[in-house]
Amino acid sequence: MTAPFAYLDHAATTPLRAEALEAMLPFLTEHFGNPSGSHAVSRRARAAVDQARVTVAAALGCDAGEVVFTGSGTEADNLALAGVVGRRGGSVVCTAVEHHAVLHAARACAGRVVGVRPDGVVDLDRLALALDDGVSVVSVMLANNEVGTIQPLAEVAAVVRERAPGAALHTDAVQAFAWLDVAASAAPADLVAVSAHKFGGPKGVGALVVRSGTEVAPVLHGGGQERDRRSGTHNVAGIVGMAAAMAATVDARAATVERVGALRDRLADGLLASVPGAVETGDRSTRVAGSCHLRFPGIESEALLVLLDDAGLCASAGSACASGAMEPSHVLAAMGVPRHEALSSLRLSLGATTTDDDIDLALGIVPAAVARLRGSPRVA
Repeated sequence: MTAPFAYLDHAATTPLRAEALEAMLPFLTEHFGNPSGSHAVSRRARAAVDQARVTVAAALGCDAGEVVFTGSGTEADNLALAGVVGRRGGSVVCTAVEHHAVLHAARACAGRVVGVRPDGVVDLDRLALALDDGVSVVSVMLANNEVGTIQPLAEVAAVVRERAPGAALHTDAVQAFAWLDVAASAAPADLVAVSAHKFGGPKGVGALVVRSGTEVAPVLHGGGQERDRRSGTHNVAGIVGMAAAMAATVDARAATVERVGALRDRLADGLLASVPGAVETGDRSTRVAGSCHLRFPGIESEALLVLLDDAGLCASAGSACASGAMEPSHVLAAMGVPRHEALSSLRLSLGATTTDDDIDLALGIVPAAVARLRGSPRVA
């Protein structure tokens, strides 16, 4: 018999949706053409890319011509920031809780970082102070990848328009699409990045919305695909799979959010009740439905993850290992979480395939693992 197993790391990647797999298979086999060609085999591939572009545009609330297909969410973020700076000059401003795809790209563009409140929401006063006419792009993620905090993008846009009216507003919506109506939530943004594998699509494909009037210089140079905004042969199967996953996600989103939100609440409440001293990170009411982030003072995340994995629970922590030493999450540090607490954090991220059995398993495994670690000698 197969041992019980629960996957609660959907913020890292999600299982491929059946709709995406079905849509992709023909373009992994008989319909193998390069859409840049002119003969019948290529035209079939081009038609599939064009139809996928229409589907993606509808899901993201933009025109088809505003969709740029990329190789990942990371590439989309880099194209947004480096592309705008490359076209306009100037600098980047972003929040301290962005994904490293944005933080590192901003750093490469002489970027400035602004702080957030203890709940993880951007400090609008600090943002206003960081903006001036020299800023060409502002990046504020729609939903955080570690703690799930949803940013007030409309309020951010109002500050940007007042303080740096010439700046483009970019939002990393990679973690948001599964849970939020990005077409509405990201409407104030000039640039919107998504990644297929975060909502049931394949890995290795993403998209960037570049709204009309916003120009980006290409980061990749070559054959001039994507209206010369992103050169490179199209990943036809990946693009088709992303579009299918998007359509399926949109159709089921309301029901999924309600169901998974209830599972998340049961998981968080159960762990808070069964693990002495457990602390929930941030404000649950301003988080996406699939995000459960807790801290267990007295234990170390790295050791906890090993025990959880051995017991059949897939999860993650926001900490990172650098030079052999655990470093706290930059997101938690920006929220003002003390270092020792940040190093005791656990991210349990739910998704469309999460079940009641998964939650039951986690509620049995996590308290036992924490208790075991608290009863063991601490490692310096």
